[in-house]
Amino acid sequence: MSETVEREVGRARYRKEDAHLITGQTNWTDNISVNGLLHLAILRSPMAHARIDRVDVSAALQRPGVIAAFSGRDVAEAMGSLPCAWPVAEGTVVPDHPPIAVDEVRYAGDPVAVVVARDRYTAADALEAVEVDYTPLPAALDIEGALAEGSPLVHSDKGTNRCYDYRTSDGDYAAAKARADVVLTRRYHQQRLIPTAMEPRAVVVTPLAASGDFTLYSSTQVPHVLRVLLAVTTGIPENKIRVVAPDVGGGFGSKLQVYGEEVITLVLAKRLGRPLKWTESRSEANVATHHGRSQVQDIEIAARLDGTVLGLKVSLLADMGAYLMLLSPGIPILGASMYPAIYKMGAYEFSCTGVFTNRTPIDAYRGAGRPEATYAIERIIDDLAAELGMDPVDLRRHNWIRHEEFPYTTIAGLTYDSGNYEAATDRALALFDYDKLRAEQADRVDHADTVRLGIGVSTYTEMCGLAPSRWLGEMNYAAGGWEAANIRVLPTGKVEIITGTSPHGQGHVTSWSQIAADVLGVPFDDIEVMHGDTVLATHGMDTYGSRSVVIGGVAVHEAARKVVDKARKVAAHLLEANEADLDFADGVFSVKGSPEARRTIQEVAFATFSSHDLPDGMEPTINAEHVLDPDTFSFPHGTHLCAVEVDTETGAVHIRSYVCVDDVGKVINPVIVEGQLHGGIAQGIAQALYEEAVYDEEGNLVTGTLADYLVPGAPDLPEFVTDRTETPATSNPLGVKGVGETGTIASTPAVVNAVVDALRPFGVQDIRMPCTPERVWQAVRSGPSGSSAQSGKEASA
Repeated sequence: MSETVEREVGRARYRKEDAHLITGQTNWTDNISVNGLLHLAILRSPMAHARIDRVDVSAALQRPGVIAAFSGRDVAEAMGSLPCAWPVAEGTVVPDHPPIAVDEVRYAGDPVAVVVARDRYTAADALEAVEVDYTPLPAALDIEGALAEGSPLVHSDKGTNRCYDYRTSDGDYAAAKARADVVLTRRYHQQRLIPTAMEPRAVVVTPLAASGDFTLYSSTQVPHVLRVLLAVTTGIPENKIRVVAPDVGGGFGSKLQVYGEEVITLVLAKRLGRPLKWTESRSEANVATHHGRSQVQDIEIAARLDGTVLGLKVSLLADMGAYLMLLSPGIPILGASMYPAIYKMGAYEFSCTGVFTNRTPIDAYRGAGRPEATYAIERIIDDLAAELGMDPVDLRRHNWIRHEEFPYTTIAGLTYDSGNYEAATDRALALFDYDKLRAEQADRVDHADTVRLGIGVSTYTEMCGLAPSRWLGEMNYAAGGWEAANIRVLPTGKVEIITGTSPHGQGHVTSWSQIAADVLGVPFDDIEVMHGDTVLATHGMDTYGSRSVVIGGVAVHEAARKVVDKARKVAAHLLEANEADLDFADGVFSVKGSPEARRTIQEVAFATFSSHDLPDGMEPTINAEHVLDPDTFSFPHGTHLCAVEVDTETGAVHIRSYVCVDDVGKVINPVIVEGQLHGGIAQGIAQALYEEAVYDEEGNLVTGTLADYLVPGAPDLPEFVTDRTETPATSNPLGVKGVGETGTIASTPAVVNAVVDALRPFGVQDIRMPCTPERVWQAVRSGPSGSSAQSGKEASA
C-alpha cells in the first residue's frame, strides 16, 4: 500500500500560473497579432453633453495608412444598443445606448467616430482629421441636482433623470423610532472611483469569411456572458461567435461588462473582412471604462440608551452616469440586504433612487454594493457609540448575532448559516493591542498633542457566491447564477479540468487543482486547468461577486466525485467485487478485507480507454460534468482594526498599524487567501484616503491620468497583520465562503472610523472620502473645537 498522501486543500502552495506570468510568457489580448491585422482608434467627445450636428471623416480617410472611418450614424443599425441585464424595479428607465453616439454625446468620453488603419499610431493620429460640429447642451453633473425641477435632462426623450425607485422594508421602523431614546441621522458620500486594473482593456477580432465565424479575444471577466450578449446586440448567431479571455491582468468588476468597444470591433471586423484590434490607453481608460461607487447615503439609526439597536433606515441616491451598463441599476441593490450587517434589530427600511448624470456610466467595482453598505452601517455604529459614550467594540458586542444563534435570519431576510464574530474580534483585539492603544490615545488628548491617535473598527459580513438563480430571477436579473465544471481523466492518468469560471488573478488554476487532487487522489502536478474559451468551456457564468470558489470550485469538487463514482463501477468490475465492497483512498480502489486487490484511478482510466472489459451497458468514459446552482449565498466575516496618526496642523494621515482577522470558511490555499486580502485591503484604503474621480463645472474629468488620479503604491500602505478564524460554511461540501472582496469591504470604514475617531475631540463627526490632508485640515478647523487646534489646546464643551 502506498503511504497516505498529504491533503491538498489547506496546503500553502505557490500558484501554478505564476511561472508564465512573471517570466513574460503570457498571452495578453494586446500581445495577439495575426496576419492582416488592422487597428482601431476611437474619437471621444470632449464635452459632457452636446448635440452632434456633423461628423465628417473624409479628411481622415485621406491619411496614408487609413483603411476606413465611420461615424455613429454610419454603423448604428449594425451595432444596436448596448444591453442592460438588470432593470431592478418595475418602470426602470432604460435609454438606448449606441456604442458610437449618433445624435447626442452624453458624457466626456462618449465615442463619436472611429478610424481603422494599418497600425495603432496611424489610427490615433488620424482622429485629429475627423471634423465634428457640436452644439453644447446643459449638463446634469450632480446626483441631487439632477433630480431637481428644471435640471438638464441627460435623455430628453425620457422626460426625467430618475432611472428607478426601489423600496423594501421589514418590521415597523416608524414604531421602532418612536420607542427609541436616541435617533441618529447621518449623510455619507461614496465618491466616484475609477477602476485601475494593471492591464487596460483590449479587443481583437479575427473573422473567418468562409464560414462566417468570428473569434473575439477580450480582456474580460465574462467570456460566456459576453458571447451571448454580443449575439443579441449585433444579430450575429451565437454559434458563430467564439469568445476567448486570454491572460487577464486584473478586473475588479471593471471587466464584468459588455463594452461598446467589443461591439464596435466585432461589427467592423465583419464589415471589413479583416482582423481588427483595439487597445485602450490609460488616459482613455479613465473616461471610457465604467466607474464605481458614487452614492449619497442618508442613514438613520434608532437605539436605546443601553446601545440596543431597534431599527435602521437607509435612503440612497445612486449615480448611474449617462447610460445603463450591464448591471448598473442592480449594483446599489446588491447591498440592500447587507446594511443590517451582523446586527440584530427589529425594523429596517431601504430605498434607492437611481439617477442619470452626464458622467461616465457606473457599474460593478470590487464588492459591488456591499462595500457601500458596510461603510454606512459601520460608520453610523461608530457615531452611535460616540453619542452614547460607549466603546465602539462594546456597542458592537451588544448588538451582534452570537455564535450560538446561527443559523440566523436577519431582518433583511438573509439566513446566515455559520459564523463566530466573538472569536474573530477577540483575536483581532489581541493582535492589535487595543487597550494599550486606547490608553495612548487618551494620553495624547490629555497632553493636547498636535498628532492625534485614532482607532477604527470594522466588523463586517458579506454575501458571497453570486448567486442562486432563483434569487436573481426574483431580483429581475436576466441570467442565472449557476456554474459548470468538466473533468477529463486521460488514458495516461493525467487530468484536465475545464471550468466555466474565468480568472483574472484569483489563482483558479492552483485552487481547482488542489480541490480535484484530493477528491481523485491524483498528484497536484498531474492536473491541468483550462478556462476562458467558450469553445473549450462551453458552459459557464464566469467570475465576479466572490463566486469562484463557492460555486465554481464546488462544481469542480462535485464533478470529481462523479468521476470517482463512475470509476468505481469499472474498478468493481475489474476486481470482480461489488461496488459497496470497495474502499477508495488516495486514488486507489481496494477490496475491503483484501487490500492487495486494488486498482488506481489511473489504471481504471486506461481500462476505460481500451474498453476491452467494461461493465455491460457502460459507456467508455469516466469523464464527468457538474453544473451547480447554489441554494443560498455564503457569508464570510471578520474584524478589521486600524490605528492612524493624524497631524492636526497639516492634515496628514499616517496608518500606524492595521490588523484583520477574517473568517472565510474552509481555506483552499492560504497563500492565495493572503494575496486576495492584501489586494482588497489596499483598494479599500485607497478609497478611504486617496482615490476620487473629480469633474469640473463643465463635466470634464480632471483626474483623467494617473498623474491626477492618486492610486497608492506599496510605500503608501502599511504592513498588514492578518490572521483567520474558521467556521466552515454549511451550504456547500467544501465549507468555503469566498474571499475576493472581503478586504475591500471591511477596510474602508476601518480607516475612516480611525480618522474620525482621532478628531472627535475637535467636534468632527465625518470627513468626506477620500480623507485627504486638505479635507482633514479643514475638518479640524471647521469643527466646534477647531479654533483651538492651532494652539493644540482643547476647547471646553
